[in-house]
Amino acid sequence: MKEEITIKHSEFITHNVIHFVADKPEDFEFTPGQATELSIARDAWEDEKRPFTFTSLPGQEELEFTIKVYPSLDGVTKELPGLARGDTLIVRDVWGTINYKGPGVFIAGGAGVTPFIAIMKDLAEKGKLQGNKLLFANKTSRDIILEEQFEEWLGDDFINILSREETEKHAFGHIDKKFLREHIDDFYQYFYLCGPPEFMEVVEKALKELGMPREKLVKEGLEDE
Repeated sequence: MKEEITIKHSEFITHNVIHFVADKPEDFEFTPGQATELSIARDAWEDEKRPFTFTSLPGQEELEFTIKVYPSLDGVTKELPGLARGDTLIVRDVWGTINYKGPGVFIAGGAGVTPFIAIMKDLAEKGKLQGNKLLFANKTSRDIILEEQFEEWLGDDFINILSREETEKHAFGHIDKKFLREHIDDFYQYFYLCGPPEFMEVVEKALKELGMPREKLVKEGLEDE
């Protein structure tokens, strides 16, 4: 499948994350947490595909994407800030392994939180957020995506940790075995994990050492740019 979609709205929601709203192809289906390969409908960029998660819900009339840009890299995300209302993107087949299986702990590193946005939005609409927790790792507070929205959804079950900035509001350091033990009291529930490869490797190893059964892990890797 290959469909062109027209941008209706775009805005920065952090210093390096853009929220796009675009029209939705007819009969286009996906489940919360899934992604597609997206490219820019310009001659030099049509075949430069990158994976991005839908941050809208399947029932919405428009598609939404929440995308971290990398200005220092000469790639697709460097071009995205230059797009505006009326510009065209290309959307392709839907894929992704992160599907909600039941209450559990969501663990995200940076832009790895994007598959969880639609899942949380869906649970909020259904009144089923209780029993879920989000541990979110970033470098600084300005990097936190949708902080106020996650606070509204999860309250005290939204826990942030920063690796390059110390604040009164957030924990400082990395998501390691000690941090996981402090914030999780049940390692037999579901764990949803998404982030950069090194982050995922460290967290998955720690979770297994703390007793998480392999079948309780739902994960998706994150590519730079």
